[in-house]
Amino acid sequence: MKGLVFHGPGQSAWEEVPDPAVKEPTDAIVRVSAVTICGTDLHILKGDVPEVQPGTVLGHEAVGEIVEVGSDVLTVRPGDRVLISCISSCGRCSSCRERMYGQCRGGGGWILGHLVDGTQAEYVRVPFADLSVHALPATLDGKDAVLFADIFPTSYEVGVLNGHVRPGETVAVVGAGPIGLAAIATARLFSPERIIAVDLAPARLEAAHRFGADAVADVHEAPRQLVADLTDGLGADVVIEAVGVPESFELCTRMVRPGGHVANIGVHGRPATLHLEDLWSKNVTVTTGLVDTHSTPTLLRLAAAGRLPTAQLVTHTFPLDRMAEAYEVFAHAATTGALKVVLGEEQHEAVAVRTA
Repeated sequence: MKGLVFHGPGQSAWEEVPDPAVKEPTDAIVRVSAVTICGTDLHILKGDVPEVQPGTVLGHEAVGEIVEVGSDVLTVRPGDRVLISCISSCGRCSSCRERMYGQCRGGGGWILGHLVDGTQAEYVRVPFADLSVHALPATLDGKDAVLFADIFPTSYEVGVLNGHVRPGETVAVVGAGPIGLAAIATARLFSPERIIAVDLAPARLEAAHRFGADAVADVHEAPRQLVADLTDGLGADVVIEAVGVPESFELCTRMVRPGGHVANIGVHGRPATLHLEDLWSKNVTVTTGLVDTHSTPTLLRLAAAGRLPTAQLVTHTFPLDRMAEAYEVFAHAATTGALKVVLGEEQHEAVAVRTA
C-alpha cells in the first residue's frame, strides 16, 4: 500500500510501505476512506515532537471500513463503517478506568502516527479496536465524520469542559483555526453570554462569526481591551488557547478574570512564560490536556442530529495520492483559506442496474 512517511524534520513522502497486519488479537485492519491533517502533524514535521521516529506513517484521524479483526475483537466486524479515534484505549489500566484514555498506561493513548504507523495511508492497523473505533450512523458523511476523530473532542474536552464554560459567561477563544472554531461551536452548547474570537487572519475571524462568535478581534488590535470593554473591565470567565505559541498563551493569561479559567489546547513547541508575578493572587486556574475522546459518542450523536456545524469546517478535498499538495494547502492556511482538508473518497458498493 501507500502511506505518508515521515523522514525527519521537514521531510515526508507518499510512498509504498508494507501492508498492515493483525499483530494482537485486539487489533483491527481498516481500509481508509477519509482522512484529514491535524495541526499536530505540522508540529511533527517541524520537529516539535521528537518521539516520532523517521519511517513512521503519519496521521491519527480517519474514517474507513473494517476489513479484518483479531480474535478478541467483539464490537466490530468486517464491513462495518467506523470512525478511528485519535486516541487508543486498552480499557483496563488505571487511567482508562478513570476515562483518561489519553493517558493510557496499557499501550494506548496517542500512538497512531506518533509511536506506531498512523492513518494517512490506504490501510491502517488500529490497536484495541473495541474501544478505539466507533460505528458510524449511515446519515453522517465521511468527510464530516472524520472531524470527530480529534478536533471536536479535543476542543470540547480540553477547551470547553476543562474551562468549565457555563451559561451566561464570557468566553474568549484565542486562535480561530479548526480547533478554535470547534471550541466556539461546542462552547455554544452551554449558552454563554458572549464568545469573543481572536486571530490574525481576517478570513478566520469571518469564519469565527459563522461558527457563533459574537465579537472578533485582530490579535494586533488590542484584543485585551475589547475583552475588558465587553466585561466592564473584569475579563473573560474562560479563555481558551488554541494556537500553541508563547505569545498566545501569555495573552490568554492577561485576558482572564480573577477566579477564571485558562484552558490550553495548543501544542507548544517552545517554552511559554507563566507570569505568576501577576497571577498568583488572582485565583486563576490553568489547565492543559491531551484529549481523552470520552465525549466522542455524544458528539457523534449531536452531529447526526445536525447540532454541530461540521460541513463548514471542510474547505478543501483531495484524493489520497495528493497528500503532499494537501499538506501544502493546510500549512499555508493564511493564503489558501484552508480550515480542514479531507482526503479520500467514501467507498460505495457497485449496484447493478437492470435494463429492459
